[in-house]
Amino acid sequence: MIELAGSAAHVVVDGLDAPALTRDDEHHLSRVLRLRPAERVTATDGRGSWRWCRWTGGGIEPDGPVHTVPKQEPGLTVAFAIVKGDRLDWIVQKLTEVGIDRLVPLVAERSIVRWDATKADAQIERLRRIAREAAMQSRRVWLPEVAPLTRAASFLAEPGVSRADFDGVSLDDLGDGAPVVVAVGPEGGWSGAERGLGGPSVRLGETVLRAETAAVAAGVLLVDRRSRQRGVSLP
Repeated sequence: MIELAGSAAHVVVDGLDAPALTRDDEHHLSRVLRLRPAERVTATDGRGSWRWCRWTGGGIEPDGPVHTVPKQEPGLTVAFAIVKGDRLDWIVQKLTEVGIDRLVPLVAERSIVRWDATKADAQIERLRRIAREAAMQSRRVWLPEVAPLTRAASFLAEPGVSRADFDGVSLDDLGDGAPVVVAVGPEGGWSGAERGLGGPSVRLGETVLRAETAAVAAGVLLVDRRSRQRGVSLP
């Protein structure tokens, strides 16, 4: 969205007819970005619609018509085993920035990180906030879906899922029918049982990648492949 790149800020709001900022977003625009009154910002509902607005000093007001951007097809999904600390935040942030449509946190047999039900709910909500912030930073008008924590074995057994592994082939080698859902395992790799699930395995490069690097590499490769199929060159 080249046009949106020229805005002083980009925010997600509940509705575009009378866009209202959250307290956190208002603080960010006024105290962090220090916008001046009348500076132009863009607002989106996160569902493909957006419009130009002007910063009033305490909020935003519409300053242009509503535009609608179709959702890109096919939708792209990256599933990834949860990892320790801020590396997980980084995965969600970067996958959002590169344009992945659906993010699925996984717990695999060899995952070191384990969440109980209460912690899982809280962590997923936190990751959704991170995705929202990353979408604003990257000027997205479609918010990505952050799915609930899912068992890797269940996810890999779903039709159309491709498992990232060192013995896989490249996405391009699979041709136009290549999967648009790639699952990335934990630092310790997939278990033997998990390797028996899913569709064709794909490799993400010629070196051994850390879990968070592999997740983002999968996202970049999927987005690049979709762009090339649509005849669009990435910058």
